[in-house]
Amino acid sequence: MPGFEIFGDQERAQVQQVLDTGVLFRYGFDSARQGHWKAQEFETLLARRLAVAHCHLCSSGTAALHIALAACGIGAGDEVIVPPFTFIATIEAVLAAGAVPVFAEIDDTLCLDPTALDAAKTARTRAVVAVHMCGAMARIDQIAKWCRQRDVVLIEDACQALGGSYHGQALGTFGRAGCFSFDAVKTITCGEGGAVVTNDTDLYHTAFAFADHGHDHVGHDRGLESHRFLGANYRISELNAAVGVAQLQKLDFILEKQRRNQARLKAALTGIPDLQFRNIIDPDGDSATFLTFLMPDLNRARAAAAALATAGMGCFHWYDNNWHYLRQWEHVRHMRFPAAHAVMQIADRPDYRQVRLPQSDGWMQRALSVPIQLSWTDAHVDKLGHDMARAITRAIED
Repeated sequence: MPGFEIFGDQERAQVQQVLDTGVLFRYGFDSARQGHWKAQEFETLLARRLAVAHCHLCSSGTAALHIALAACGIGAGDEVIVPPFTFIATIEAVLAAGAVPVFAEIDDTLCLDPTALDAAKTARTRAVVAVHMCGAMARIDQIAKWCRQRDVVLIEDACQALGGSYHGQALGTFGRAGCFSFDAVKTITCGEGGAVVTNDTDLYHTAFAFADHGHDHVGHDRGLESHRFLGANYRISELNAAVGVAQLQKLDFILEKQRRNQARLKAALTGIPDLQFRNIIDPDGDSATFLTFLMPDLNRARAAAAALATAGMGCFHWYDNNWHYLRQWEHVRHMRFPAAHAVMQIADRPDYRQVRLPQSDGWMQRALSVPIQLSWTDAHVDKLGHDMARAITRAIED
């Protein structure tokens, strides 16, 4: 990761086709676009890749999550169970829908713990957003079963997990809808972009319209289109989609390279006393965007993170990270969100200043993740592994 490491002639050729037509808008202008429909092409390729019936391309992963929630009928006052370890966009999308995020514990997968869902459920629970963090899977079969048994909607946030799978089934395809991101630092990138996938035809048509102000897209004259309902502007441009078309065709190469580099790095760290690796419940389905390992305790995790940073080796200590863990989200704790007035009026909503998730803290205090780069050579990975092993061992021993 990420796909921008391998931009080349394929991306330039796809973008040039769009520029040659002068049509950057994904809808209409049929005669001028010379047969080039990049957003539609990307959607067809991605749906085929994930073995789903429908795919709608949109402007971002955040937009995809909001679209999916809206298309599933999640709205004012509904509660949505979410993990505390995710990118903040998961929470923003729930709030944008007018719904109430309810945090549940994670387990050793660093994703939602299915055994913790009952404790988070109330009479207002309408959905679960299961996030496949850092490229690997949640216990999605158990989460899906829990949702089915309780008539709760399952939406998958697979924004970090394109190419990942669980027992051969693509992540993002276990629930009513799955969401992906193609932003600047994702496995494949459009610069900005996202997608909603589903096997539910009615849901797809709702998502398709909601993402473009409710337009039904019937006929060739945009001015005569009907409006099924109010929506939003979550359209992707043909330029962004064109980059994605080229990138998607490189996905197999990207996954193979990531997995090779991750395996070599993991081998270098294997055997360090008191170091554990994140529980990947289906190793063959890991998209290998990160190598995540667990230090013995918080102090030694911080020491290792500092030592690796000093040595110029990037890693994330999620417990102290401002973007990805609830502990550092002061804007969530105090609901500093202009559109959250309705949520704030709910008398028995969660008090986010008082949320305590000791099990999640226990995992996140210890977890460090190294992003896997496509540009690494075998020699570079081997040297990196040697240097990391030495720094980590010293942090543990000290």
